[in-house]
Amino acid sequence: MSDIILEMRNITKTFPGVKALDNVNFQVEQGEIHALVGENGAGKSTLMKVLSGVYPFGTYEGDILFEGDVCHFKDINESEEKGIVIIHQELALIPELSIAENIFLGNEQSQKGIINWNSTIIEATKLLKKVGLADSPRTLAMDIGVGKQQLVEIAKALSKKVKLLILDEPTAALNEEDSQNLLNLLLEFKKQGMTSIIISHKLNEVSYVADNLTILRDGKSIETLSLKKDNVSEDRIIKGMVGRDLENRFPPREPDIGEVAFEIKNWNVDDPLHAGRKLISNVNFELRKGEIVGIAGLMGAGRTELAMSIFGKSYGKNISGQIIKDGKEIQINNIKDAIDKGLAYVTEDRKTYGLILIDDIKRNISLTSLEKISKRSIIDKHREVKEAEDFRKKMNIRTPSLTQKTGNLSGGNQQKVVLSKWMLSEPDILILDEPTRGIDVGAKYEIYNVINQMAAEGKAVLVISSELPELLGLCDRIYALSEGQITGEVAREEANQETLMKYMTRTGGNGHETS
Repeated sequence: MSDIILEMRNITKTFPGVKALDNVNFQVEQGEIHALVGENGAGKSTLMKVLSGVYPFGTYEGDILFEGDVCHFKDINESEEKGIVIIHQELALIPELSIAENIFLGNEQSQKGIINWNSTIIEATKLLKKVGLADSPRTLAMDIGVGKQQLVEIAKALSKKVKLLILDEPTAALNEEDSQNLLNLLLEFKKQGMTSIIISHKLNEVSYVADNLTILRDGKSIETLSLKKDNVSEDRIIKGMVGRDLENRFPPREPDIGEVAFEIKNWNVDDPLHAGRKLISNVNFELRKGEIVGIAGLMGAGRTELAMSIFGKSYGKNISGQIIKDGKEIQINNIKDAIDKGLAYVTEDRKTYGLILIDDIKRNISLTSLEKISKRSIIDKHREVKEAEDFRKKMNIRTPSLTQKTGNLSGGNQQKVVLSKWMLSEPDILILDEPTRGIDVGAKYEIYNVINQMAAEGKAVLVISSELPELLGLCDRIYALSEGQITGEVAREEANQETLMKYMTRTGGNGHETS
């Protein structure tokens, strides 16, 4: 058996009103990639924050042993001195600084208190080569994509002589190509003897890279499985995560599709940053009452730009075309118009655009419906609490109190708050942009139930997703988008990943084919 580099014994961590970790035990072998999985709120990130000193010694119970030594980390600097480095889901780069400056931020290459810029550039170049990034170390962080920013974070970790690298949802914001490159990089590090812990909801990625996998559920360590020896299936992992079999990952539904509720005709949108560049070109589609319609497209196809331009012209320039609702053309010039006309848009970036993280759950839910819960322009606090409490129960938002800061919730519970906010506004048309991004399978099932319920109530639902299995399992019809144009329309009965990918990679020509 390999040597144990890390052992966490009987770790218990309590927050006001909730026990986040309950007697958790966790072991990692030297030189392995160990996956940590569980539903949102299971305690994965909390456990890693205990390990890395974000939650210092004295704020939790239990013991941490690293390389055989008992560790009492007072802060993250002490854990990094030991060689434990964590890369959080929200990247911590400073956009206005160069790649080299970001890599050595807080760990500057200096002599007698003066930064040695030659050494900084030389060492940064070596680290970038290790992570396979060819960009100049002088490039500003704001001028590279999210995939490259993730590699800069890893280079930053390598600069600290890392022995145990922890990655929290490292591919959540990456496209398929960048995700695959990152996973291959972890495998290369493993060949070099590095130990890694990866937290991920993407079980196919976990199965690809991990040697062993530990499941947390409701703050408790359930079991550790050997992926290489036991040939563990995704269904087996899911059962451990949610405590039950998910025989069908998509809840059953009998669609009751009515008349056309919403149409977009000859829709065109220009890039607001690059004059003359078209983002959306002559797009036409329709939604029916009670129908769930999907939009599939590769990264950069224009899916989010299309949704935002429709929702109150919140993105793009020179927007033209018709919006027809219930057979009548309507004008939507801003977000208030969109809400007043019965539209709702659940953004793909819930932390930046969907929620006010420093505000409580109650206020986030009521945010788009202040007129509904007000009398003579004064908010009815009792009505606000009642509506929020109704949604807390209906959506199964796991929180000890409605006054909890929304930023303290898990990703899945944050998404339920966003959905609650828009459901309270009682929209007729619901646009969902990556509704289950960064969410575990159990929370996904709950959100699918909510989407189905909205459709059952006669609302027209548009779902944008990067996950083709999600669109295939959820939607009645799917449009494919490529380079800002609709290139295909597929009915549920005839849809499969190969057909959608064919349309998603098609270029040129307006209009679309139906199959």
